[in-house]
Parts: sequence; structure tokens; C-alpha cells
Amino acid sequence: MRKAQPSQTAAMVAAARAAHLVVDREPFIFRDTMAASLLGEQGEEIIAYHRAYGDYIVLSGTRAQVTTRAHYVERRLAEPAGGGVDQYVILGAGLDTFALRAPAGRPVRVFEVDHPATQRWKRELMVSAGLTTPPSLSFVPVDFETDDLMDALVAAGFDPRRPALVSWLGVTMYLTTEAIAATLAVVGRFAPGSELVVEYALPPALRDEQADACAEVALPAAAERGEPWLSFFAPDDLSALLKQHRLETAEHVRQIDCVAPLLWRRQDTLRPVDLCRLARAVVTA
Repeated sequence: MRKAQPSQTAAMVAAARAAHLVVDREPFIFRDTMAASLLGEQGEEIIAYHRAYGDYIVLSGTRAQVTTRAHYVERRLAEPAGGGVDQYVILGAGLDTFALRAPAGRPVRVFEVDHPATQRWKRELMVSAGLTTPPSLSFVPVDFETDDLMDALVAAGFDPRRPALVSWLGVTMYLTTEAIAATLAVVGRFAPGSELVVEYALPPALRDEQADACAEVALPAAAERGEPWLSFFAPDDLSALLKQHRLETAEHVRQIDCVAPLLWRRQDTLRPVDLCRLARAVVTA
């Protein structure tokens, strides 16, 4: 992300979630009913592009990526919430809409962490869309180059003594390994039993053919808009890095396995792409 500017990727991700409901056919993988309203006119332009060229592998691949990972992490949130986990930390939240979609009275406190410029932009979009900040949502503006993540979270009301679910999607590929490790060091200080769901990009040797086709176009485009992909991990290598920071890997999840098999019985062009995977890890005592 260019300094002091909101992330263009955040807009593209939100638009892809919105486009899924108008471009792809049922069964829908994920229903983000707020993304289009939040994006407003800017979203209409990107969604129109999905309408016109939605079969293009990069566009369909993006919709598959953002919907499957959101489906997985929000399912994880629903599962531990019944066991007392009531803190949800979204690292690199962008234009995430969970807090806007969550049923009223749901006992989950949401902490959206992102660059101050991106959060100012999101607040402006919310005002333009007539959306108010729900009581359950706390914005946590953090410049990772200068700010302390734990201090910022605690100042926003986060309790590091109680377990949390941490979502870190669509971010690590844009960071150096050193920056990733610095964030993991903070998450590893959360209460034992806290869960981290982190998305990571596979190195070329581990990608499937469709992923190679996506990467050939998507990675140069990301670099051109100032957001190059910097980090790639084999599953075992990421597990080793997580373990260094008190995070024990519970599973690595391919995109095809993020959702029930029934959701892949489709009459459209949405297909799983093995370019990025999710790792779920638990903070140990």
C-alpha cells in the first residue's frame, strides 16, 4: 500500500465479494450483503467489470479466493463463540463487513486493525452509505512501521487475558518475512487457546496449473498498483514460523476444502484455485 493512501486491493476484494452474488449462480459460497452498499459508485464500476468479464480466470479466481476464505473464518468464529470466545481481531481488515452484518446482540467484540489511511477511507464510505458504526466494532488504526499492535489493541478495549479469534486474510503475501514474524510475535502473546487463521501464498513449485495462470496475470498487476507480493510459504515452513511464536498449527486448508463439497457442484465458472491456502493455529500455554 502506498504511504497515506487506502489500499486499492481492499476495494477489489470487497467488490469481488459483492460480485459473487450477482455474477455467480447458487449455491453461493458466501453472502456479503453489505459490500456493494459500502463501496457505492466505486463498487458499481468494479462489479460491472465482473459482470462483463466474470469468466476471466483472474476475476473468477479472485471471487473464489475471497468467498471461500471468508466462509471458513466466519464459520470458525461461529464455532468457538459458543465456547466463550467473544473477541474477534481482523488484521488488515480493509473493507470487511462482518460487524455490519452480525445479528444485533451477538456477543462478539470486533477489532478491525488496518493502516490509518485505509480506516479513514472506510469511515468515509460508511458515512456516504448512511451506515453507522455498531457498538460491537472498534477501529484500531495501526501503522505497522511505527505503532505497537498490542498497545493499540489494548487501548481499543481488547483484553489479551481472554482468548480471541484472529483473522489475517489477504495480507501476508504483501509483507516481508520479518514483518510477518513481528506480527506473529504479538499474536503469540494472546491468551492460550486463541486461534489464528492466516492466509499465505504458495511458492510456484506447489501451485496447480490454474493457480499458475492466475499468478501470471495477478502478481504483475499487484506490483503495478504498488502492492507487490513479497512472501511465499510451503506449509511446513509456515508451521515452523508459527511454532517459533507459540502458535501450534492445527491444520492447513486448501481452497477446495474451505467449504462443503456441495458448494463446488456448480453451473458457473467458479472453481478452486490452489494459489493461496489457510493455516489455522492455536496459541499454546
